[in-house]
Amino acid sequence: MDSGTDSLYLAFAEREARGNSATYQELAERAAGDAELLGLLDGLPAAKRQPNLLFGAVRHLGGPVTAGWPAFRDWTAARWDEVSATMLERRTQTNEAGRCATLLPLLASLPQPLALIEVGASAGLCLYPDRYRYRYLPAGRAAGEPGEPVHEFGAEGSPVTLDCAVSGPVPMLDSLRERLPEVVWRAGIDLNPLDVRAEEDMRWLESLVWPEQTHRLERLRGAVRIARAEPPLLVRGDLNATVRELVAQAPAGATPVVFHSAVLAYLPPEAREEFAATMRELPGHWISNEAVSVLPTVAERLPHPAPAGSGLFALALDERPVAFTGPHGQSLDWFAGA
Repeated sequence: MDSGTDSLYLAFAEREARGNSATYQELAERAAGDAELLGLLDGLPAAKRQPNLLFGAVRHLGGPVTAGWPAFRDWTAARWDEVSATMLERRTQTNEAGRCATLLPLLASLPQPLALIEVGASAGLCLYPDRYRYRYLPAGRAAGEPGEPVHEFGAEGSPVTLDCAVSGPVPMLDSLRERLPEVVWRAGIDLNPLDVRAEEDMRWLESLVWPEQTHRLERLRGAVRIARAEPPLLVRGDLNATVRELVAQAPAGATPVVFHSAVLAYLPPEAREEFAATMRELPGHWISNEAVSVLPTVAERLPHPAPAGSGLFALALDERPVAFTGPHGQSLDWFAGA
């Protein structure tokens, strides 16, 4: 029976790697046509066959990810026991601080101060939106090109500057120049939280950064330095069982804000609906930043479809969509009237 692993890798090559990583695009396309490697992958649980997880595991183990398909394929097959053990142990916990650039206008619009609670927090690097600098540029202009950025502001002396291409009537940007959101409490939930003070955990996060994206690697290292100065409260647990407990711990006088990016897609539909039902009952606000089809109540309220094959996320506040966003926080397309 066709397991669909080949389709998974072809979809990854086309929708995610194309235009972002020529290395991963080639590896995913070639893997999709390699019967032996597909057979090895099919020996893993379905949730553990992800391209990002395979490539990250090989990089973590020192394998030749950038040396071309033959070298990658032979090395991986020869060391499959080690590779598969790493894939079973680890998760694709890409902790992309860049997503804070798409969350920031929403966070600034809520009653201050904030108690942030991230679901699927990994190492918690998205819990520090007040510790980064931001550079919002017109869509179509890359950082460093001639012309002044639309808005540039943030924490003075921060080792992390987040670039985001914006279009549409993004709110709060003028006021953010004067004051970032005030965060008085930060906590996160993860099935396997990573410790910013643990070198092995941070080496795993670095293994998940795609080979060509050196700017993301530099950003990750800067965000880790920020988090190490004040490590967040991270709780190991299932999100549906734990989010109520953390919201209840939020300090009096702070607005609880539960948020997540690229997390709910890993849950079965019934678990997503259970989480949504929980969020509707809790005090505070709920920010979701997920692939457009993940939350039906968000998808049905979109003013128009996302461009075909774009891989964009839908950003929503309390299930009301406000923008399409780049998966790593690289773009923010705000809806008119949102």
